[in-house]
Amino acid sequence: MQNYQIYITFGLYLVIILGIGIYAYRSTQNFDDYILGGRKMGSFVTAMSAGASDMSGWLLMGLPGAIYAVGMSEAWIAVGLTIGAYLNYRVVAGRLRIFTENYDNALTLPEFFAQRFPRQKNALKIMSSAIILFFFTIYCASGVVAGAKLFQGLLGMEYSTALWLGALSTIVYTFIGGYLAVSWSDSIQATLMIFALLLAPVMVLLHLSWDEITLAIESKTAITGIPYSNWLHNVSGIGVISAMAWGLGYFGQPHILARFMAADSVQSLNNARRIGISWMILCLGGAVAVGYYGLAYFSAHNLPLSNAESIFIELSKVMFNPWIVGVVLSAILAAVMSTLSAQLLMCSAAITEDFYKGFFRKTASSKELVWIGRLMVLLISVIAIVIAQDPNSKVMGLVSYAWAGFGAAFGPVVILSLFNRNISSKAALWGMISGAVTVVAWSPLMKYWGWEDLSKLYEIIPGFLMCSFITLTSSIFTPVNQQVAEKFDQALAEFESRR
Repeated sequence: MQNYQIYITFGLYLVIILGIGIYAYRSTQNFDDYILGGRKMGSFVTAMSAGASDMSGWLLMGLPGAIYAVGMSEAWIAVGLTIGAYLNYRVVAGRLRIFTENYDNALTLPEFFAQRFPRQKNALKIMSSAIILFFFTIYCASGVVAGAKLFQGLLGMEYSTALWLGALSTIVYTFIGGYLAVSWSDSIQATLMIFALLLAPVMVLLHLSWDEITLAIESKTAITGIPYSNWLHNVSGIGVISAMAWGLGYFGQPHILARFMAADSVQSLNNARRIGISWMILCLGGAVAVGYYGLAYFSAHNLPLSNAESIFIELSKVMFNPWIVGVVLSAILAAVMSTLSAQLLMCSAAITEDFYKGFFRKTASSKELVWIGRLMVLLISVIAIVIAQDPNSKVMGLVSYAWAGFGAAFGPVVILSLFNRNISSKAALWGMISGAVTVVAWSPLMKYWGWEDLSKLYEIIPGFLMCSFITLTSSIFTPVNQQVAEKFDQALAEFESRR
């Protein structure tokens, strides 16, 4: 059997993750444990889980593939993401942890919105849950596609078979262990990801000198006409702004915000920020280097590559011995699994906590809710697999759309709900709706009106601005009552005392 070492290493990783799921199953006592791990996560687990659930297959496939295909002009996204993640830790994390606990121990973002803006409680819960289900199902599909491409490249199987195998590897431990399984496994997955992303470019530098890399890039440029080293090649002001605007998305990502809600204290989040941002800078830098150095290596050795998003996989195969290849491929699967599992759990929480318990079974027992949550994981998984049936689906495109949807619909409402006591319930609802609708309608409308340049503007920018504008201006005409304002002041006072 050729390359049996790869399969052994890869299989061992899957067994470890499944073992974590089984252990987490035995530690899950109630629905609070299943959704947020009982709010007991320390700084290291919080940081690694936030990072791993954030950086999906996009980090190890989409971003290196974009750098390989277009060059360093795609790296602006990494800059924007780093700034956005830092501000998210600084501005949102601590307040959200305390506010969600004070607002009836809200376990999900829709439940927090409902408690924070009680006059539109049901409407906000329904709308925010619907937004989560719509955009997360697309987001989950991106993870399924990335996993399928990994299994397809590793085992040489048909895409349809790889699709199910890749999805099942994540579904099983999420179904069994819930948040505890997801967060504990994220720590391992984040470690694998940073190891692989730093090792690959270092190995290229050991094989090629810097002069050889430069010469290879220049030779490739002469063939394609693309100046791969130029950060501003074919990038307009709109292009740079759109790439940097990815950072706005952090303020509205439910699966990342859930990590802040699950931390054991505000102090843990301060430590988590230092760990998480350091990890993120190294991983994003490594991903950019994989794409750039991979381009040089493949060009210098005249190696073909049919799919740019497989550059990390193919580079690993030609550079490492089979044991290390197994570890690297496990890291790619780890990136896929960590994000997909977090997204599945958030979809499950939205349906179970906000629809099932909120409207149909208010007296449901904790055990019943846990099992409904597990069934919802399966349901969303099947829908995501159906969406991902097209083998030509691009990981980057799917992630981009879903990221914009959450950032625009939730981001401004989250920030304003934590900092402005005078935001009204109707304002929050209409702001949320306007942000989501703007993301969906922006590009088609701009093309319909003939404004091609504006159609290329990343949808999160007009969506974020529209949500902010509607939320703030609507609050002027619908002031909050005294009870809502006092509740906000109480939560803020507790945050100040515990920060």
